Amino acid sequence: MVYILLVLAAALGVGLVFELTRALRTYFKFRGKRIITCPENHQPAAVSVAAGKAAVEATLHAPHLNLSECSRWPEKAGCGQECLSQIKAAPEACLVSHIVNDWYSGKTCVYCHKPFGEIHWHDHPPALINTNRKTVLWNEVPLENLKQTLATHWPVCWNCYIAETFRSQHPEMVTDRPAH
Repeated sequence: MVYILLVLAAALGVGLVFELTRALRTYFKFRGKRIITCPENHQPAAVSVAAGKAAVEATLHAPHLNLSECSRWPEKAGCGQECLSQIKAAPEACLVSHIVNDWYSGKTCVYCHKPFGEIHWHDHPPALINTNRKTVLWNEVPLENLKQTLATHWPVCWNCYIAETFRSQHPEMVTDRPAH
Protein backbone atom coordinates (compact mmCIF):
# COMPACT_ATOMS: atom_id res chain seq x y z
CA MET A 1 0.00 0.00 0.00
CA VAL A 2 2.80 2.43 0.89
CA TYR A 3 4.58 1.55 -2.36
CA ILE A 4 1.48 2.44 -4.40
CA LEU A 5 1.12 5.78 -2.58
CA LEU A 6 4.79 6.60 -3.21
CA VAL A 7 4.43 5.81 -6.91
CA LEU A 8 1.29 7.97 -7.12
CA ALA A 9 3.01 10.83 -5.24
CA ALA A 10 6.02 10.60 -7.56
CA ALA A 11 3.79 10.61 -10.64
CA LEU A 12 1.88 13.60 -9.28
CA GLY A 13 5.16 15.41 -8.55
CA VAL A 14 6.45 14.76 -12.09
CA GLY A 15 3.14 15.98 -13.53
CA LEU A 16 3.27 19.17 -11.45
CA VAL A 17 6.86 19.88 -12.50
CA PHE A 18 5.89 19.34 -16.14
CA GLU A 19 2.91 21.72 -15.88
CA LEU A 20 4.92 24.32 -13.98
CA THR A 21 7.65 24.17 -16.64
CA ARG A 22 5.09 24.67 -19.39
CA ALA A 23 3.54 27.61 -17.52
CA LEU A 24 6.91 29.28 -16.98
CA ARG A 25 7.91 28.83 -20.62
CA THR A 26 4.65 30.43 -21.71
CA TYR A 27 5.09 33.31 -19.28
CA PHE A 28 8.66 34.07 -20.39
CA LYS A 29 7.70 33.73 -24.05
CA PHE A 30 4.94 36.35 -23.88
CA ARG A 31 6.08 38.81 -21.18
CA GLY A 32 7.41 42.27 -22.01
CA LYS A 33 6.45 45.23 -24.15
CA ARG A 34 6.08 44.66 -27.88
CA ILE A 35 5.73 46.83 -30.94
CA ILE A 36 3.22 45.63 -33.50
CA THR A 37 1.51 47.12 -36.53
CA CYS A 38 -2.10 47.85 -35.69
CA PRO A 39 -4.31 46.08 -38.26
CA GLU A 40 -6.87 48.89 -38.06
CA ASN A 41 -4.69 51.90 -38.99
CA HIS A 42 -1.43 50.16 -40.04
CA GLN A 43 0.56 52.30 -37.56
CA PRO A 44 2.93 51.06 -34.85
CA ALA A 45 1.41 50.41 -31.43
CA ALA A 46 2.99 49.36 -28.14
CA VAL A 47 1.28 46.39 -26.50
CA SER A 48 1.71 43.95 -23.64
CA VAL A 49 0.29 40.46 -23.53
CA ALA A 50 -1.42 39.18 -20.38
CA ALA A 51 1.46 36.73 -19.87
CA GLY A 52 0.41 35.61 -16.39
CA LYS A 53 -3.06 34.65 -17.59
CA ALA A 54 -1.57 32.82 -20.58
CA ALA A 55 0.79 30.93 -18.26
CA VAL A 56 -2.07 29.78 -16.04
CA GLU A 57 -4.09 28.70 -19.08
CA ALA A 58 -1.07 26.80 -20.43
CA THR A 59 -1.34 24.38 -17.50
CA LEU A 60 -4.85 23.38 -18.58
CA HIS A 61 -4.84 23.75 -22.38
CA ALA A 62 -3.32 25.80 -25.18
CA PRO A 63 -3.24 29.41 -23.93
CA HIS A 64 -5.57 32.01 -25.40
CA LEU A 65 -3.66 35.28 -25.68
CA ASN A 66 -5.15 38.63 -24.68
CA LEU A 67 -3.64 42.08 -24.48
CA SER A 68 -3.20 43.64 -21.06
CA GLU A 69 -2.06 47.04 -22.45
CA CYS A 70 -2.11 48.90 -25.73
CA SER A 71 -0.94 52.41 -26.57
CA ARG A 72 -4.21 52.96 -28.49
CA TRP A 73 -6.34 52.33 -25.40
CA PRO A 74 -8.70 53.53 -23.94
CA GLU A 75 -10.01 54.97 -27.22
CA LYS A 76 -9.76 51.61 -29.03
CA ALA A 77 -10.15 49.30 -26.02
CA GLY A 78 -12.94 47.33 -27.66
CA CYS A 79 -10.88 46.20 -30.66
CA GLY A 80 -10.77 42.59 -31.76
CA GLN A 81 -7.05 42.27 -30.88
CA GLU A 82 -6.19 40.95 -34.34
CA CYS A 83 -2.61 42.13 -33.72
CA LEU A 84 -2.08 39.08 -31.53
CA SER A 85 -1.51 37.05 -34.70
CA GLN A 86 1.75 39.02 -35.20
CA ILE A 87 2.87 38.11 -31.68
CA LYS A 88 1.94 34.44 -32.12
CA ALA A 89 3.80 34.30 -35.45
CA ALA A 90 7.03 35.88 -34.16
CA PRO A 91 7.03 36.48 -30.39
CA GLU A 92 10.72 37.49 -30.28
CA ALA A 93 10.76 39.75 -33.34
CA CYS A 94 8.27 42.27 -31.95
CA LEU A 95 9.74 42.33 -28.42
CA VAL A 96 11.08 45.81 -27.61
CA SER A 97 14.22 44.45 -25.92
CA HIS A 98 14.99 42.36 -29.02
CA ILE A 99 14.44 45.33 -31.37
CA VAL A 100 16.69 47.62 -29.31
CA ASN A 101 19.43 45.00 -28.84
CA ASP A 102 19.46 44.31 -32.58
CA TRP A 103 19.67 48.01 -33.40
CA TYR A 104 22.59 48.75 -31.05
CA SER A 105 24.42 45.54 -32.00
CA GLY A 106 27.55 46.29 -34.03
CA LYS A 107 27.21 50.07 -33.59
CA THR A 108 29.60 52.44 -31.82
CA CYS A 109 28.96 55.63 -29.84
CA VAL A 110 29.03 58.71 -32.06
CA TYR A 111 31.16 60.56 -29.50
CA CYS A 112 33.69 58.11 -28.01
CA HIS A 113 33.41 55.36 -30.68
CA LYS A 114 33.13 52.68 -27.99
CA PRO A 115 31.30 49.63 -29.38
CA PHE A 116 28.01 48.63 -27.80
CA GLY A 117 27.89 45.23 -26.19
CA GLU A 118 24.84 43.58 -24.75
CA ILE A 119 22.37 46.13 -23.39
CA HIS A 120 21.89 45.91 -19.61
CA TRP A 121 18.22 46.72 -19.09
CA HIS A 122 18.47 47.50 -15.39
CA ASP A 123 21.43 49.89 -15.50
CA HIS A 124 22.78 52.72 -17.68
CA PRO A 125 20.56 52.57 -20.75
CA PRO A 126 22.12 53.81 -23.98
CA ALA A 127 20.87 56.95 -25.65
CA LEU A 128 20.18 58.42 -29.07
CA ILE A 129 21.10 61.68 -30.73
CA ASN A 130 19.29 63.45 -33.57
CA THR A 131 20.58 65.81 -36.27
CA ASN A 132 20.05 68.81 -33.94
CA ARG A 133 22.45 67.22 -31.39
CA LYS A 134 19.63 66.62 -28.92
CA THR A 135 20.17 63.45 -26.89
CA VAL A 136 17.49 61.27 -25.37
CA LEU A 137 17.58 57.91 -23.59
CA TRP A 138 16.09 55.22 -25.81
CA ASN A 139 13.66 54.17 -23.05
CA GLU A 140 12.22 57.72 -22.91
CA VAL A 141 11.01 57.46 -26.51
CA PRO A 142 7.31 56.53 -26.78
CA LEU A 143 7.34 52.89 -27.89
CA GLU A 144 4.96 53.47 -30.79
CA ASN A 145 7.59 55.91 -32.17
CA LEU A 146 10.63 53.75 -31.38
CA LYS A 147 11.23 52.23 -34.81
CA GLN A 148 10.90 55.61 -36.53
CA THR A 149 13.23 57.20 -33.97
CA LEU A 150 15.83 54.47 -34.39
CA ALA A 151 15.75 55.09 -38.14
CA THR A 152 16.55 58.81 -37.75
CA HIS A 153 18.92 58.89 -34.75
CA TRP A 154 22.46 57.71 -33.95
CA PRO A 155 23.66 55.72 -30.91
CA VAL A 156 25.22 57.34 -27.83
CA CYS A 157 26.67 55.46 -24.85
CA TRP A 158 25.55 56.22 -21.30
CA ASN A 159 28.74 58.05 -20.32
CA CYS A 160 28.66 60.36 -23.34
CA TYR A 161 24.92 60.94 -22.80
CA ILE A 162 25.61 62.14 -19.25
CA ALA A 163 28.51 64.34 -20.40
CA GLU A 164 26.54 65.88 -23.28
CA THR A 165 23.49 66.46 -21.09
CA PHE A 166 25.66 68.27 -18.54
CA ARG A 167 27.33 70.25 -21.35
CA SER A 168 23.96 71.40 -22.72
CA GLN A 169 22.47 72.25 -19.31
CA HIS A 170 25.55 73.97 -17.84
CA PRO A 171 27.68 75.40 -20.67
CA GLU A 172 29.23 77.96 -18.29
CA MET A 173 30.84 75.11 -16.32
CA VAL A 174 32.44 73.39 -19.34
CA THR A 175 35.84 74.18 -20.78
CA ASP A 176 36.54 72.87 -24.26
CA ARG A 177 40.17 72.11 -24.99
CA PRO A 178 41.50 71.47 -28.49
CA ALA A 179 42.48 67.89 -29.30
CA HIS A 180 46.22 67.14 -29.31
